[in-house]
Parts: sequence; structure tokens; C-alpha cells
Amino acid sequence: MTRPPTNVIGFDDAPFDRKSRGNVTLIGAVCARTRLDGVLKASVRRDGVNATRRMTEMIQSSPHAESVRAVLLQGIAVAGFNVVDIHGLAQALAMPVIVVARRRPDFEAIRRALTHVSGGDRRWRLIEKAGPMERAGPVWIQRAGINLSTAREVVRLTTLHGHLPEPLRLAHLIAGGITTGQSRGRA
Repeated sequence: MTRPPTNVIGFDDAPFDRKSRGNVTLIGAVCARTRLDGVLKASVRRDGVNATRRMTEMIQSSPHAESVRAVLLQGIAVAGFNVVDIHGLAQALAMPVIVVARRRPDFEAIRRALTHVSGGDRRWRLIEKAGPMERAGPVWIQRAGINLSTAREVVRLTTLHGHLPEPLRLAHLIAGGITTGQSRGRA
């Protein structure tokens, strides 16, 4: 068995006003296992369609492009319903993508909510295309470009405190801190 990729980037969006239609800050925390090696910042459109493209650009144009070997997402959507095409992202970057969630999402509630969002059908198809949620220790994952056992190992090797991989925990804390002046809440 080859070693699982442990040089990863974790993405999370910053807190945003739910009434706003503007841009939302997106943070990428680059880690070697659990050690923070870099931070990337960009923005994506609230309920937009640019998350996949923006993440691709952030990684490819960064000084960390050569070292990053996998992408971790805290949920399949950022900035509301800006849904990431995880298979498209994996293909564009030629690396695995793993979506991590604390709890199994209520897909029926998500589908109902998408009926109120422009392009909801397209977004729902991306969520379905991502595949089923699978158990990976204490969290649930969806994956692209990586088998289940290796994805579970990536989650395990990049987790230091709690249940979320450190790149996701750090991206969450950084995003909150730079947006509101302080980090808060569970990552």
C-alpha cells in the first residue's frame, strides 16, 4: 500500500451575513499532517457557482502547489450553497478531495432548501454526484479520487484535537478570526 497523502489543504468559509449576496472569504490552511505550513485567502460568491474554480486557482497559484497532495472540505458547499464539484476539483488538480462532516447531512432538507436557490437542480446534481456519505471514524466523508480506506487514513493522520482534521479546524479558526476579529465556536 502506498502512503496516504498527508500534505493537505483544508478549506472553510468565513462567517457571513445570511442576508448578504456579496462575496464570502474562503480560507485554505495548508498542513503537513497537523503542522500548519501556510494560509491562503480568496473569496467566493454567496450562493454562487465559483467555489470549484476558485479553489483550483488558489492552490495552483500558491507557493504550496507542489507540496499539496489532497484537499479537505468542511462540507460540500461554502458561502451558503456554492456547491463544490468534488470530482471536477479532483480532476483539475490531479489529487484526491475529501468532504468531511461531523454528522450525516439531512439530504432531504438540503434538497428542499435548494428549491429556493437559483440553479438548485444543478447544485443538487453535484451533491448527488459526490456519492454517499461514508463513516470515517467519528466523522462522515464523501470522496473523489481516493479509496475509502486511504481516505479514512488521511482523516486519521491529519486529526490532532477532536474529530475534525487539523487543516479544517485551523481554516475555521482563521476564517472567523480575520472576519470578526476573534475565532469562536466549534470547528
